[in-house]
Amino acid sequence: MVVKKKTAKVEAVVLDEENLHKLIASLSVDGGENGVRQVAQTLQSCLELTEPVQQIQLVKKAGSQLEALNEEQSDGALLQACLHTLALVYTSLQAKNPLRRAIASALGSVPGWLQERTVACLSACLSDCLSNPTSAQYPHIVDTIAACADGFPLGERCINKLLPEVLQFLHKGLSEYLHQNSGLVGRHIAQAQLMHHCLTAVKMSMLVIQRSQETISAALQAAQDHCRLEDTLSSLLSCYIHILTDEEFIQAVQSTAGMAVVLLIRSVMGSGDEIAIVVCSLLCSSAQGLDSAPQWLKQRCEGLCTSSRPPGVSLYVCHGALAMLSWKSTLPGPQWEKLLLLVPKTLLDLDVSIKESSTAMVVARVLTLWSGAALDCLQEEKQPYPPSLQQSLSGGSDLQRHLLEHIYSHWEHPLDGVRHQTRSLFRNLLLLHQHTNMSTSNPTEDPYITELTQSLLRLEWHMRGKYGSLSCLVELYGAGYLLEIQPQLPSCLLGLMGDQSLAPYASDLLERLFVSHKAQLAAKASAAGKTATEDWMECWHQTWVTPLLQVLCRARLDQTTYILDYFLPKLLRCSPSSLAHMVQALQDTQPCSAGPSGSRGALGALMTCLRAARAQGVAPSSEEGLWGGLVPFSLLQRALVHKHDQVRMDALGLVCESHRSTEVLTSQEMDLIRHFLLPNLNSQSPGVRQQTVSLMKKLLCRVKDSSQLLQKRRSQEQRDGDQHTLHLYKEFLRWLCVRLLEVLLPGASFSKCLMSLHLLGLLGQLFTFSTEPDGFALGEVVTFTHAQNVLYCVASNFLEVKQLASTLLRQLPPSAVGLQVPERMRCVLQAALELSTSTKPFDSVTAAHLLNLLLHQPDLIQALLHCAQEQGIDFQPPSSPPQASEALTLELNTLAVIQFLLRCLQSEVSRAESSLLQAAASCPLYGRAHCITAVLQHLHTESLSHTGQWRCLVSEMIAMCYRMSDVVSPVVQSSSPEGLIPMDTDSDTSAGLQKILQEIQPRDTNDFFNNARELDTHDGDDHTQTQTTHTPSLDTGGEGYRVTAQMVLVCCWRSMKEVAMLLGQLCQSLPLHYTNDDTQTHAGLITEEQVEGVGLYFRQQLLQSRHRGAFELAYVGFVRLTDMLCRSGSQALQQLPARWLSEVLEEVKSSNPSSKLCATRRSAGIPFYIQALLSSEPKSSSCSLLKMTMRELIALAMPSADRNTDSSTVPQVHALNILRALYRDTRLGENIIPFVSDGLQAAVLGFTSPVWAVRNSSTLLFSTLITRIFGVKKGKDEHSKKNRMTGREFFTRFPALYPFLLNQLEEAAATVESDSGHVKLHPSLFLLLLVLSRLYPSPMDGSSSPLGLAPFMPFIIRCGHSAVYRTREMAARAIVPFVLVTQVPSTVHSLLQELPPEPGPKIQHNHIHGTLLQVLFLLRSYQTDSHRPLPAGNGIGKALRQRMWLASRQNCCVVTRGAFLDVLVCLCELRISLLEDSEVSELRREALSVLMSSDLVTSHTSSATLGPGSTQYLLSLARLALSASVQIPELWGGPQLTTQLLQCLLQCPQYEVRELTLEGVLRTLQEEEGEGKRRPQLLDETTLSNLTSLALHETHPQCLAKVLQVLCVLSSSSELLWRDGTHILSKDEVLVHVLALAHNSVHSVELHCAALTLASQLVVQLVNSHPKGAYPVSCLSQWGALVCSCCSEEQPVEVKLMAAKVLVSCTDTLLSSSDLPLGLASTVSLWRSMFTLLQDEDQEVRDSASDFISNVPAHLLSTDAAAVSVCPPVALDSGVGLLCRLFELWEQVPAGVLALTEWLLGEEEGNEEAGAGEVSSLDEEDFLFEKGDLNLWAEPGQWVKLLQGHLSSLILAYKQTQNPGTAEPDRVHALSTQAQAKALSSQHTLDSLPGLPQFSCTMEHARLLLRQQRATLALDVLQRLK
Repeated sequence: MVVKKKTAKVEAVVLDEENLHKLIASLSVDGGENGVRQVAQTLQSCLELTEPVQQIQLVKKAGSQLEALNEEQSDGALLQACLHTLALVYTSLQAKNPLRRAIASALGSVPGWLQERTVACLSACLSDCLSNPTSAQYPHIVDTIAACADGFPLGERCINKLLPEVLQFLHKGLSEYLHQNSGLVGRHIAQAQLMHHCLTAVKMSMLVIQRSQETISAALQAAQDHCRLEDTLSSLLSCYIHILTDEEFIQAVQSTAGMAVVLLIRSVMGSGDEIAIVVCSLLCSSAQGLDSAPQWLKQRCEGLCTSSRPPGVSLYVCHGALAMLSWKSTLPGPQWEKLLLLVPKTLLDLDVSIKESSTAMVVARVLTLWSGAALDCLQEEKQPYPPSLQQSLSGGSDLQRHLLEHIYSHWEHPLDGVRHQTRSLFRNLLLLHQHTNMSTSNPTEDPYITELTQSLLRLEWHMRGKYGSLSCLVELYGAGYLLEIQPQLPSCLLGLMGDQSLAPYASDLLERLFVSHKAQLAAKASAAGKTATEDWMECWHQTWVTPLLQVLCRARLDQTTYILDYFLPKLLRCSPSSLAHMVQALQDTQPCSAGPSGSRGALGALMTCLRAARAQGVAPSSEEGLWGGLVPFSLLQRALVHKHDQVRMDALGLVCESHRSTEVLTSQEMDLIRHFLLPNLNSQSPGVRQQTVSLMKKLLCRVKDSSQLLQKRRSQEQRDGDQHTLHLYKEFLRWLCVRLLEVLLPGASFSKCLMSLHLLGLLGQLFTFSTEPDGFALGEVVTFTHAQNVLYCVASNFLEVKQLASTLLRQLPPSAVGLQVPERMRCVLQAALELSTSTKPFDSVTAAHLLNLLLHQPDLIQALLHCAQEQGIDFQPPSSPPQASEALTLELNTLAVIQFLLRCLQSEVSRAESSLLQAAASCPLYGRAHCITAVLQHLHTESLSHTGQWRCLVSEMIAMCYRMSDVVSPVVQSSSPEGLIPMDTDSDTSAGLQKILQEIQPRDTNDFFNNARELDTHDGDDHTQTQTTHTPSLDTGGEGYRVTAQMVLVCCWRSMKEVAMLLGQLCQSLPLHYTNDDTQTHAGLITEEQVEGVGLYFRQQLLQSRHRGAFELAYVGFVRLTDMLCRSGSQALQQLPARWLSEVLEEVKSSNPSSKLCATRRSAGIPFYIQALLSSEPKSSSCSLLKMTMRELIALAMPSADRNTDSSTVPQVHALNILRALYRDTRLGENIIPFVSDGLQAAVLGFTSPVWAVRNSSTLLFSTLITRIFGVKKGKDEHSKKNRMTGREFFTRFPALYPFLLNQLEEAAATVESDSGHVKLHPSLFLLLLVLSRLYPSPMDGSSSPLGLAPFMPFIIRCGHSAVYRTREMAARAIVPFVLVTQVPSTVHSLLQELPPEPGPKIQHNHIHGTLLQVLFLLRSYQTDSHRPLPAGNGIGKALRQRMWLASRQNCCVVTRGAFLDVLVCLCELRISLLEDSEVSELRREALSVLMSSDLVTSHTSSATLGPGSTQYLLSLARLALSASVQIPELWGGPQLTTQLLQCLLQCPQYEVRELTLEGVLRTLQEEEGEGKRRPQLLDETTLSNLTSLALHETHPQCLAKVLQVLCVLSSSSELLWRDGTHILSKDEVLVHVLALAHNSVHSVELHCAALTLASQLVVQLVNSHPKGAYPVSCLSQWGALVCSCCSEEQPVEVKLMAAKVLVSCTDTLLSSSDLPLGLASTVSLWRSMFTLLQDEDQEVRDSASDFISNVPAHLLSTDAAAVSVCPPVALDSGVGLLCRLFELWEQVPAGVLALTEWLLGEEEGNEEAGAGEVSSLDEEDFLFEKGDLNLWAEPGQWVKLLQGHLSSLILAYKQTQNPGTAEPDRVHALSTQAQAKALSSQHTLDSLPGLPQFSCTMEHARLLLRQQRATLALDVLQRLK
């Protein structure tokens, strides 16, 4: 997209009258030389004009005339007048006016002899400006000075000439700004403007000093004693120093002031060694080095060297030193070296002390700047640099180490700017190392680089900094270097592409690698003299393309999305020729072969590659066949209806995307879109819908652009081909338009409507629905019915559908929509007004959309008048002139609609004031208010003509809002708003509540919440009844209101919501009427007083509402208001947020019992109120309000001795809750980070409070802070590395937490010693361990780190001695991060040494257990992190063997026995162990002897009495036994051991052990099945017999389910022999038993699924083994019924998935077998179940069921559907077609037709009464939000059409081949009667519905239409059959 450059605005010269006349008079002097007179005339006419562009042309003309003057023509006065005119106009013009450039150019082009006079003129004008300006003129004059210095040599001479005056003026301006700044607190816009002016002035002063350096030096040297320039410079310096030390200034200004200070010192002192000494002194904040400076300079600088200066000063001075001093060549002296090395030291000290992220950003930038400066110093080839400098800058030096530590602690920083700078710094450090070590060029010989690379590669891949650093290494040393070290790098990085957060980093690194690798290979080949590229390209393909194709074919789809987005395009850009290689490789692997389930297979991979190639313009264009004939057409067709979303999207992308937007669409491509569209319109996934719309948009844009090109070509030369293409386009677009409009029927699914409306919207946008013949005339195909269906979409429950339909209706031809027909308009208006009083919340949204549609109709006011007369409303609309413009019509209509709605609302509020119940039931107020807000939103409020009427209306609306709020607020502000409302005596809302209480009589049962209440007129409380059902006296037209408490509450909080939205809308969108100090009134529609009143209203709502809905929505309105306050022109309003904030903080502080603040446990709306006020503060400001608020809140939140009573802790609770809201608010962003450590301290200390409310709020605050610090949890794993931080990074960002956490931990650890036997649990211990367990040491950490994690270790180890089990576990988790991978062996060894080597009397089992847990967690983490065995000689094996008694019966404590066994399992269970082979086998031997003598193997009696922990102990034993028997038996002792141990495990009385065993066996079997091999010892007879008898006798449901799953896996490969002891069961007996199990286990989903899956395998085996016709029918039909029952809509998803798999697996043997083994009825019902699953709401179920296609015998399918998985809609269509073919094959066509006709008629019986519909609609009103179980995906209408289509063709084929008349006449007759009855009753009920039922009772109308459609189509089919 080409973005037009913003052009500067040209404005005419504006001078005051007097000046203008003077100038014109001075130019109109007669006489003078000819040339000069011409110039004067030109300028005179220029001044008389008012058109700026002409003025520019005349100034240019004057410039060329001046250039032509010669010295003889120099007429004094007139020439002077001309020059004066130009100079005066120049200095009076505004900034960036092109006219100023033109004048500068004219003045710059005067001949040399005239230049002095020109400079004098310009100087005089400039001097006039500078002499006595007002403060308002400062910005303009600064800008003029800037213009003079900007590429205008004469202007620069003027500045030099007037130097003292210019500097004096700049000082005056800066002083004025500094003075003004103190008075602007709270006025953010004014403050921001002032900061901008300040920045400009400082920059200007720098520019002037820089340009006039010689002048300044000369002047200072010439004046021996004191001179005026010194004073000016001194004053300027003091201004800069003020800015540097005043934290109210924003960083940009302070940073510039830092540069200005250094520049000024340089200008005064030159660039010798002295200046380096002065700057060093400033950095060190010591005045000792200032002696070499002049006295005045020294005095000023001493002000900067105070100890109390803010830490930012040294940062900005560093920046100034690097930016303003020259580092380009050799350094002038040793002091410069000192300065160069002092800068990074200063910055690194700052690193720990700063808190703001923005300052961290500056530090990172300045460090990068420093590294650039250091590189510049080393660039000089000839001059050798000092060895000390070389030593300090080379790799491995202290400085480099500290800088690397800075990099490691910031490369994960949340600000991407910091991360980017960190990466640049790393690159520069590598370059510095290269420059200081020129001798070693080969990285493998450089120990520093090798060590760095190794440690980087050892890091976890989730650390984002790793990628950038490796990229730098690739850039400097080439990809070959890294690939040598780690050949697996490409596939490793590709594996990371599935993670969205890592994909961009991984793909960047991959791109660096493969581009560099290709260049290296090419260079190597050319060096070797090989010219053929094939050889080395093959190597490149092997490295990069082969792993890519493997991942694409085999990985899960969601893991490959980002490969297409990020990686493939880069690869193809690097090597376009690789496409042919990819296509060849993929076509060799048989495109139809599917990969593992969930992957895209070769076909999908092929589509992905081609799509990426085509979008990059790499694939050949589609003119010679499709993409150069690379892909067959049928393959593309299959891919477009593939089962996997992403394959379909890639195929569509291949068709739609192209490199050129004007590429012509071929007829083949149009056919492919036709093939794709209908099956894919109904997609449930929002991502797929979005991609489809986006790709179709690309296609339609191609159609548009290429058709314009074709028409252009056609007008130039006649071409038949172009004409034909345009004709094809027209047909295609019309087809598309009609198809999309046809699907918008009542009952169409939400997703289909959404997609269709999106695409129609695109058609309207790109081609318009016009009816003119010159374009594609799409409007011609839109019929009245189509447009009505779009209109009825507005009634959808889905907001997006409503919005799209409304937008589309405005694009369709008005004649089709028909809203201009008065009768039609009246109907729609009436419907809208009725919907606006509906009790269903979404109806009011429909009403608002309908009203917005009608607003554009000229006759709306007449229709409104008609409605007002009918309803008896007093309504005088504004009169509209006859020929009103569109804008005026819209304004008047909006005015009329709002007036009408307001009149209705007023009468309804009056009714609500007398009875809220009646209002809730008949006319809840929120609908009208919502409509008013919606109507206002579409109005351009800036250009209204009837302002008087609008002002009155605004006042009325605001007053109405307050009245509405008063009516409903008693409910939402009561102490218990949810339903029942008990007496509220302590607040002034009780009076309002009394009235409601008299209507709603509270009951003691919960019936009140659920059951409808009819209004009761008796006041007495009838305690004998639970529910009163008297006929109400509030009878309006005989209607009884049925009201639930839910209805009252919904009415109230929604009304509050709409009031908030309306008031927010009014404040935000209406122009403000205000007067400022300048007494100029700005006319508007809403006054300052009204806005402030609205603010106070919101304040009351937010601080007093208890209903979450009410205050959350008030918050939305209030945010709109605060945004508007901040940006408003009114000074009074700008200061309101600050005032309100200080007021509410005062109120929070004083916990006055009479306070109105709502004291719920989460402080209700108070946090929202403060959040809204703070988030309106601009991000770029100094955030003074936020800082002030946070300081006060943190002070309140910290516990103090005098606050321990309930009443005094209220402020603390409020403060904690408010802090929580502020830390969660994303809009405060990084500005909140400096306060995180204080907040965490408050949360941890809050835990020690004796008051529950404080502890509760502290918990909430703590969890919020954990999320704020470590990020949102990325997955289910609580301990995922992604949500952790290195200790260095954590304590660098929050340094205050280091001493705090350490002290707290020490205090907590002191309480855990359990020797006394008393359990003391320190309140905050758990929190401390939770925080610490989120930290981990970086392998890059040096041991010298001041914030090292080592001091925490002893305390965490001590926490492991606690008597509380959970604490020991947490301590074990927390210790892992604190031990470096390299230190794990020694730490584990020392922990094991603490364990007692033999049993003794004083043994503490808590200590032993804690220690063992720590050993276990450390070993496990080592296993996952290091991927290599422990180093030799670690002594761990020996230490364990010495303490083996802990695992034996000598140890009486089963908990520690189990823990010791877990450690053994950890070391022994893996094939590749952590220990050396000899040690492991020794350990295994000892472990085995423990195992064989344990309770598990010997006797089971003692284990039952072991007590607590015995189950865990047995499970640990079982894990050991499983490792020995199932996982790696060959390493333990062979097969006989396996059988024995498995038998013990399977017969263990503890069900947990049996379950664990079966899980282990199942996992092993599944893994082996995946690898395609089966281990024999698992299948020995004893084990199988144990398993089958367990299946027959197990009582525990989970174990039974597991054993059945094991048997399923075993019997899938071979038939099983079922034994029960010695008895062998027959297949029939087993089937009967398993079916009974399935039947009786419906309560357990897992067991039910396992039993049915096994039964299905048995059924298939039975059918295959029995001779034809001898099947056990009863069993089979029982099985069929069970499967059918599992497919119904209400079953759990797992059950439906199992049913789908079962049906798919028996498709070929049972469903499509020619023998009909199950009989016709059962087979047909199973097919029916299959079709039900194919229409299920769950996508996984549908996808699973659609696999049946691949199991159908090939001869039954049409060729194109064979052998590829298709999407469910296509599978459904193919399935019904297949069933029809099967009926012919089975010779059962008549019976089949009748069965399908029954499906067509639907399940419900025909004798339904019409009245049932009315009942259901009443029930729907009672429960506002409870919907039935709606399947939002299935479309019964489409299903019925599909059935009817297939039935018609089946009957036709049958009549052609058979003799008709063999259908059963009785059944045909019965069905006909039923269908006729159904058709009649449906028609009757439809007729009885109110007008426009599509809006008033949408669901009911759609249901009846469907019933009618079913009946009519069934009658049609039966007629044909007869």
